[in-house]
Amino acid sequence: MKSNYQNLIEELAHLEIITDPGQVAKLSLDYYHFSPILEAQLQDKRADLVIRPHNSQEVIDIAKTCVKYQIPLTVRGAGTGNYGQCVPLQGGVILDTTKLTKIISIEPGTARVEAGVKMAFFDKQARAIGWELRMAPSTYRTATIGGFIGGGSVGMGSINYGQLKDRGNLQAVQLVTLETEPKIIELRGDEVEKVNHAYGTNGIITELEIALAPCYPWAEFIVTFADFITAAKFGQALSDSDGIVKKMVSVHSWPIPAYFTALKDYLPTGKAAVLLIVSDSDRVALESLIQEYKGELTYYKTPEETQKGNSILEFTWNHTTLHARSSKPKITYLQAFYFNLATVEKLYNYFGEEIMMHLEFLKFQGKVIPAGLPLLEFTTETRLNEIIAIYEQQGAAIANPHTYIMEDGGSRQINPLQLEFKQLVDPYGLNNPGKMRAWVEARG
Repeated sequence: MKSNYQNLIEELAHLEIITDPGQVAKLSLDYYHFSPILEAQLQDKRADLVIRPHNSQEVIDIAKTCVKYQIPLTVRGAGTGNYGQCVPLQGGVILDTTKLTKIISIEPGTARVEAGVKMAFFDKQARAIGWELRMAPSTYRTATIGGFIGGGSVGMGSINYGQLKDRGNLQAVQLVTLETEPKIIELRGDEVEKVNHAYGTNGIITELEIALAPCYPWAEFIVTFADFITAAKFGQALSDSDGIVKKMVSVHSWPIPAYFTALKDYLPTGKAAVLLIVSDSDRVALESLIQEYKGELTYYKTPEETQKGNSILEFTWNHTTLHARSSKPKITYLQAFYFNLATVEKLYNYFGEEIMMHLEFLKFQGKVIPAGLPLLEFTTETRLNEIIAIYEQQGAAIANPHTYIMEDGGSRQINPLQLEFKQLVDPYGLNNPGKMRAWVEARG
């Protein structure tokens, strides 16, 4: 008797199906190994096969066949997430969206794209008419737009536009349901929150309508300071300078800059470093602020030069963790919202060398605040949880990157809208099972 998988492969033989064990293993993973806790929990989780649809009809065919044979389905973009968002806990099919690459439209202020469009590729097209993505992760060169919506939350540009969940950033989503007869559904306005940052647990996103930002002549800068607190105060002052147009302010305490080997000529030993993306038209104003805080400008890349080679973005956000781990594999990280510099300074002084402070400034409820991804060498899970508790006792909020459960990472609470929507579009619970605590608890 044929297995359900053999039947599925036969019925979907007209599609691009990958069964090679090495390729399937590679496409079952993301960067969960940044967390030693997730590494232990997810290291043996693999899909049974991978399917790459090329259009929405093929997505429907895959969804229908998975429902027919009750095979779990996990959606994947480029696999650049860090919490096991696309790692299949129960095997099954990986639906790889990277062939859904059509840019449907780019208009002033908005665009519609298929889920697998890469962010850097999109920006190259959008900038030709003076627009660009509002925000992007440090994995910008390889990440897909659909993957960022499904598993991301903030990034470069968040200093202006906040979080992905803030109204207006994501305007519409088209998705395919996992019902006996799959349907195409379009969510618009506030309804998009049903699937925003839902880890692909409640529907297969095929198209997105996103808001765009005006494109400026972006230049890159590195400024160094004698101490971290002064660097942090400069970062806040720049973030609060309404007349200076910027899209990234990233502050790093020593020894983090020592891990940026490609930038070593611009990072003096023992100095804190601030990595910036600022409009070149505001360079003079920026230099005046640097002088006020007694910083030293060590690196400048013109807008023309930023079009070539690696971006300074790739040393910020969670790429900071990547570079640090290249030197010291035991390093891991947290995700913190400090809300104000007083909390930053209090925690910096409390932990001393145990925590390597790393700030990213972003807009939160209309105000630019310090957040960031502090680094530490992992010792035990107990100590990690103690650090999280101390952070929260001192007034910071932690989005825990050491869990693959959607609700346990950031919000720490069940989203009834997302649960209700999953019950509607995925009644059999086949969509990335095990990641939504609300569904698991509702099913007993």
